[in-house]
Amino acid sequence: MYRFQVRAHTQPGEYIAIVGSVPKLGMWSPAQALPLTTNADIYPLWQIELDPTHLVHAENRLEYQYLHIKPPNKVEWESKLKNRAVPIEPTPELLVIDNGYWGTIEPYAYSYYEYGTAPLILPQREGSLKIVVVGSSVAAGCSAWKLRGWAWLLQQELQRRFGHQVLLHAKLGANVTNIIDWFPDLVANHRPDIVIVALSLGNEGLASAPSYEYKAIQRRFESGLQKLLDMTRGIGAVPMLGGVYPNGHYNQDHYNILLETHHRMLCWEVPVFNWLGALDNGQGRWKPGLFFDHAHPNSEGHRLMFAAIPLELFDLNRAQLQEKQKQQLPDKVPVFSDEQGFHLLVNPQTKALRIINATRYPYVISPAWRELQEAVQNKANLLPGIYTLNHPNNNTPLSFFVRGDRTIETVLEIPPGTDSEYAATFHLFAPKACQILYYDGQLGLLKESDQRLRILNETDHEYNIHPMWQEVRTALKAMPPGVYKDTLEPEAQFRTMMIGKEGLESRIKARPKSSIIYEYRSPLSAISRVGIIPLGDRCAVRMLLYKLELDGPAYPFDLTRTTILSDVADIIANRFENMWNPDYLRYNPSEKRIYHTKWSGLSFAHEVEENDQNMYPVFERMKMRYSNRAARFWYTIKHANELLFIRTGVADRNSVIDMVQKLEQICGNKPFRFMLISLQDARDIVDIPHVLHYCFDFNPDRMYHDEHYWRECAKTMGSILESIGVSSKNLFWCPPKVPKED
Repeated sequence: MYRFQVRAHTQPGEYIAIVGSVPKLGMWSPAQALPLTTNADIYPLWQIELDPTHLVHAENRLEYQYLHIKPPNKVEWESKLKNRAVPIEPTPELLVIDNGYWGTIEPYAYSYYEYGTAPLILPQREGSLKIVVVGSSVAAGCSAWKLRGWAWLLQQELQRRFGHQVLLHAKLGANVTNIIDWFPDLVANHRPDIVIVALSLGNEGLASAPSYEYKAIQRRFESGLQKLLDMTRGIGAVPMLGGVYPNGHYNQDHYNILLETHHRMLCWEVPVFNWLGALDNGQGRWKPGLFFDHAHPNSEGHRLMFAAIPLELFDLNRAQLQEKQKQQLPDKVPVFSDEQGFHLLVNPQTKALRIINATRYPYVISPAWRELQEAVQNKANLLPGIYTLNHPNNNTPLSFFVRGDRTIETVLEIPPGTDSEYAATFHLFAPKACQILYYDGQLGLLKESDQRLRILNETDHEYNIHPMWQEVRTALKAMPPGVYKDTLEPEAQFRTMMIGKEGLESRIKARPKSSIIYEYRSPLSAISRVGIIPLGDRCAVRMLLYKLELDGPAYPFDLTRTTILSDVADIIANRFENMWNPDYLRYNPSEKRIYHTKWSGLSFAHEVEENDQNMYPVFERMKMRYSNRAARFWYTIKHANELLFIRTGVADRNSVIDMVQKLEQICGNKPFRFMLISLQDARDIVDIPHVLHYCFDFNPDRMYHDEHYWRECAKTMGSILESIGVSSKNLFWCPPKVPKED
């Protein structure tokens, strides 16, 4: 039996019918068309079962269309230009003719047996090869007539020509992770001579992922393929790869990824079937007439995939293949030796570099060591990019960088007694190797365990990683909360990573072209974290913290002018109520500044934009900005372990006492300090509890116009903070967006 089925959306009382070129289907007469049926469980799928012996027509080919019947007498045809067509063949089981959607007439029919069929196993001629094809739905022949796709065509042809036996093991939706898990059962148990791995970037989720995940998906896919190549060689078989192929949902960015992967695969020194050249329309999507849906080729597409496979690769018997394997490169090839005990060796297949220093002296590998660099360039054929130490320790460098010309760019000090192996970073992206938390082609965050995080910086500049980078901050929620330290420089600035329940809570830096490992050291509670909150009088403190890279999201007084300290104290005591209330705000167009009528020392600059025709949008923006800044103020008061309030500008004793009293009220029992930086006699205020005074003048106007002055002021500010024990190692970083519960 043939079951014809099509997906169509109808209204109550309407139905779908089939009409065609044989009497059983009405000879194209709508009045004689056969109705299809549906029900609540399968709608919008409509279907009908017909005996193929009743459908025989010229050349055993049936032409037909579906009709949309709309009572009382309206008939809508699928097309006025073309018909659907299927071959009529005897079938031992129920054959499903999947016609996709009503109105979309594909040039080639798709069919499959309702209950599947046993895998076809053709005989193997004595001395010939056993070949296993492992892949996903395209390898299974999905969307081809009777699932006779490229792999089925290859199976038939290799048996006919050479007597080889081809076993097909393909699963719908399979990706590199699945196939690695299934490899022992699907592949290894057959003891094959050749293994063909045919997978796609589509099943890795490329088309549906956010753009910042593209590179991570690409790396995982390529690393997974490399892992499968190694597993194939590990069972004594020869690996081959099905190339990447189009997808109807790809855009230009996806296509760039596709092309990069395609070209890299061609350099892997294994046969790769060039399917992209046969199927691609030049934009990453299928050529017209070669696809059934966005993910699958039709019968003609499968035929072209088969035609792109060089059959001469298989023109050999088992004895010839085994002889060819004996000629393969060894696992380790000497690259360099100084005849004193210092050696470099390379694995030509994995490109891993082994460094041995059997002497009593340290060696330094540098770009200036020309003899070694020339040997590496000519013999090692390393992959450009970061190489990482396979078994990290505290004595041997964790990573080095390989230039595009295949020489080592990094200066490496190799300790005595070293025997270490470095591998290209792609192995870190293989399934089960690490959990990729974030990767954009430049910065990588890889979770190696709950205690260990690896950072990859593939750029030529230092990378700042901070909580205001939303994707990175949230990605690090995958790590358990706590304090993590750089294993090589744990006490250096910006080498302490703090992770809370909302992700990253500190700024760290990654050296250029390097791999860094952070290890868990303690819970967050083990560190007394200091929250720095500027209190005016201008933006000098904010500017200095920015230069020191200790700045985070803005607080209420960061970008205001507050000439009167008692106003600041009163604003805080009133919990910022009315600070941005339009009823108290007046704009001075000549000064381009908004003044506050209740607190006369408070004013705002940079709030009015050139295209503002009235003050309404200005006040709305201020409401959003300053309510968020106030929320951060209270969040920091609540969650930091200690607080450091900093203000610049001269202040009298009574105002300082008043400020401290207000801060005591809002901080409760939490330790805090009020730092005043001003050119005034400190004797008036130094005896006030909680108060620190430093006699400097940090002029923000001069900072704007004099970069050197700005840097000198920042250096002074950094020394002050260091003297009181505040640094990147214990700084509290307020999140840009305060959690709702706070």
